[in-house]
Amino acid sequence: MFGKKPKNQTTPAIGDPFVAEGKTSFLDIIAPSAFVATPNYLQLNNYFVKTFFVFTYPRFLNTNWLTPLINLDVILDISMNIYPISSSDIMKQLRRRQTNLESSLSISREKGMVRDPELETAISDIDAMRDTLQKGQTKIFHYSLYFTLYSRTKEEMETLTNQLESSLGGLLIYTKQSFLQMEQGFNSGLPLYLDELQVLRNLDTASLSASFPFNSATLTSNRGVLYGINRHNNSLILYDRFDLENANCTIFASSGSGKSFFAKLEVLRYLMLGTDVLIIDPENEYKPLAEAMGGNFINISLNSDKRINPFDLPRASDEKGEDILRSNIAMLTGLISLMVGGLSADESNILDKALFETYALKDITADPSSFKNQPPLFSDLVQVLQNITGAENLIKRLQKYVSGSYAGLFTKPTNFDLESGLVVFSIRDLEEGLRPIVMYTILSYIWAKIRRTMRRRLLLIDEAWVLMQHEDSAKFVHMLAKRARKYYLGLTVISQDVEDFLNSPQGRSVLNNSAMQILLKQSSSTIEKIKEVFNLTDAEKFLLLESEVGEGLFFAGQNHVAVKIIASYTEEQMITTDPRQLLAKKE
Repeated sequence: MFGKKPKNQTTPAIGDPFVAEGKTSFLDIIAPSAFVATPNYLQLNNYFVKTFFVFTYPRFLNTNWLTPLINLDVILDISMNIYPISSSDIMKQLRRRQTNLESSLSISREKGMVRDPELETAISDIDAMRDTLQKGQTKIFHYSLYFTLYSRTKEEMETLTNQLESSLGGLLIYTKQSFLQMEQGFNSGLPLYLDELQVLRNLDTASLSASFPFNSATLTSNRGVLYGINRHNNSLILYDRFDLENANCTIFASSGSGKSFFAKLEVLRYLMLGTDVLIIDPENEYKPLAEAMGGNFINISLNSDKRINPFDLPRASDEKGEDILRSNIAMLTGLISLMVGGLSADESNILDKALFETYALKDITADPSSFKNQPPLFSDLVQVLQNITGAENLIKRLQKYVSGSYAGLFTKPTNFDLESGLVVFSIRDLEEGLRPIVMYTILSYIWAKIRRTMRRRLLLIDEAWVLMQHEDSAKFVHMLAKRARKYYLGLTVISQDVEDFLNSPQGRSVLNNSAMQILLKQSSSTIEKIKEVFNLTDAEKFLLLESEVGEGLFFAGQNHVAVKIIASYTEEQMITTDPRQLLAKKE
């Protein structure tokens, strides 16, 4: 209720305790909305929390033994407390302890009892410890180690508890839950330098150093190319994608975040290793690179003299001739479906029959030796369709590609060959409606050539979301991703439209068949989708939102690190697409 202030009431001063009670403090901001303490767990807001302490260690531990726990995909806090002990004090204790043990050993020998290996080992350990302490080679510390687990449900907490205890039990390290002291255990795990449990064990310097988690993700191998700097530890990311289970790579990033720069840098460095590179370039971004490296730049457009005949067949392969012919007919069916805007079931059956008859016109059968004959053209297919009842509507929709405005692209034989080195196919000058069709045609041509001769190759598809919008072309890209490894091919797929790419079932499958993935700076509109698909943590999510150009996450197999892409001055001048740098070069 609001009312007038009484006349005799004075305004409180700024430092008045009554005024201070109405202010929001730092504790108010960080305090949880709910905190429930029970004997065997805590409830912190929507999380269940449980703390464990280590009470015994084995005789020997390997260096970095905490690594398996740090790499667990769970929310886990690890707290270590180390208390130095005076060497003189510990020497007195060890002397008394050794005297007691040797006295027990002497008494057992006098009685003629069987030797006790455990007693003898303890004496030798203490004796060795006294020697190293006296020489100043080691020190003794009190050490406590606590683990705090977080989960959304009690059932999940039980699962995590079993997982933690089994992981440590396999190392002969035994833990207990801090029953009736869960709050004290939780406080001991906070970064406040509190040890309210005080479960201490004695460790020397060597044992203590083995417990430190000197664990940092690295992606460095003895061969490959330099991708950038590991932002976690400033080490180099040197990798050969062909050493992974497959050499496929997907690159997702918002516009202007450096995805094409990264792709061109990788291309440049793999070319130096003798790898052939094939690129489908939608914006002529790779033309300067092709010119600098002496590669072939092939412009595919209505006004260009370069032509590709989709009916071409590979003339040498380890596959059966029947399989090659059927595969190419399936590819042609998908291409024609793109051209005409989809096929009905009847039209698909008619087209399948017509394609076999079209090849038969040129005496091309399942016999591989017949593949040397001149392949048919789209005009031959239309001629066959004219003799089939029910194909009238299909012929009408194909007319513009055979005798209409788009006829030049599809009615002539292929008039160039795929050379080694760098080959760039430019589709910038094509109309938007033709782009997915021509990209599909180029991919089918490249696929036929790749199957003819096996060499180490990279195939880069920029703006791949264009193909993923159409089911038939998406299926073809999916097929490439699945079969590329067999032909020593690494497929690189670049997309800035993450939603369109990942909303396609084939797009998801292409991602699943890519052992290497690159995530650069993301927009806030797509970050949730990216987080869900790549199972990112909140920290990694914000890293992608706040990254600078050329920064992001680098995934290779089961490992991933934060990356900063670096290039030499010469490389940057060859591959940059920054308009300011391009204008400066022209000037």
